[in-house]
Amino acid sequence: MQVALLPRSSIAKKALMAVTGAVWIGYLALHMWGNIHIFQGQSEFNHYAEFLREVGEPVFSYAQVLWIIRIVIGLSLVVHMVSAWDLYQQARHARTSNYAVKRVVQANYASRFMRIGGVVIILFVIFHLAQFTWVALPETALTPRVNPYANVVIGFSNPVTVLFYLLALASLSLHLFHGVWSMFQTLGFNSRRFDGLFRGLAVLTALVIPLGFATVPLAVMFGFLR
Repeated sequence: MQVALLPRSSIAKKALMAVTGAVWIGYLALHMWGNIHIFQGQSEFNHYAEFLREVGEPVFSYAQVLWIIRIVIGLSLVVHMVSAWDLYQQARHARTSNYAVKRVVQANYASRFMRIGGVVIILFVIFHLAQFTWVALPETALTPRVNPYANVVIGFSNPVTVLFYLLALASLSLHLFHGVWSMFQTLGFNSRRFDGLFRGLAVLTALVIPLGFATVPLAVMFGFLR
């Protein structure tokens, strides 16, 4: 079923996915960079967390810029998912069963994993928000919101949580690898001449961002952060 708010053209929907994907890649890079402030110590990390709510003052009210960012990335995520689902439905209805079999055999493993990995990532985003933003989970609800450092340490003290986090990061890595290269291809920046460059950039992005995120739960699990 077509979504009325989205363009009908598959090319336009792929372009929407590329643009919204770029928004999320930028957000993830900044979020990862912010997370590693935790290695500067509790005081510095808590100060950074409060700075996110104060940024933009006095032009903007307290936490206003933060909410603008949340709305932008939230809308980007919704448009990205709806476009992906719509494209999947178009492709499924357009091809014959024999053609579908051939496509499965020929498909790149990263692209085949995109839908499953996307579901894992969405489930993790909900869990992550409940744990550290909504403070809705029992362990972080016991810690005052004014101490984000303690929330992180307590939140990652459970090995099951760390395992789920690492699984989500592995899914994110594959998603980024395929998505970054596809983004340049869709937006028309790629060519035979620059294909190696963009593939290398896709590999770099798929390694640096997930590994940067992984350092925090691993540091808590192995006792470097207490």
